[in-house]
Amino acid sequence: QVQLVESGGGLVQPGGSLSVSCAASGSIFSINDMGWYRQAPGSERELVASITRGGMPNYADSVKGRFTISRDNAKNTVALQMSSLTPEDTAVYYCNAAVILNMRLQRNYWGQGTQVTVSS
Repeated sequence: QVQLVESGGGLVQPGGSLSVSCAASGSIFSINDMGWYRQAPGSERELVASITRGGMPNYADSVKGRFTISRDNAKNTVALQMSSLTPEDTAVYYCNAAVILNMRLQRNYWGQGTQVTVSS
């Protein structure tokens, strides 16, 4: 019923910048928190950044000052601008959205992920 699709991943050199985006579609009434998670090979998925419906962001310490999360409620999209990238940022990046399906139900949805590789 609800689908999240990420885009914008790719290969970037250390110190470079890259932006990823996520679009939600389907039977969506509204979306509360949205966020970006990442998972590196052999590691557990971790929160990178999140943002409330009103636009208040939260960042992991490892990315604070380098990454910026934003959202467009009219388009049901969330984006992550990444700069000063290092090989430690290499991971599959997943978007997450807390979708309100009706006046009483809320459910978390995940995208399939987009690969970000930082390498020289």
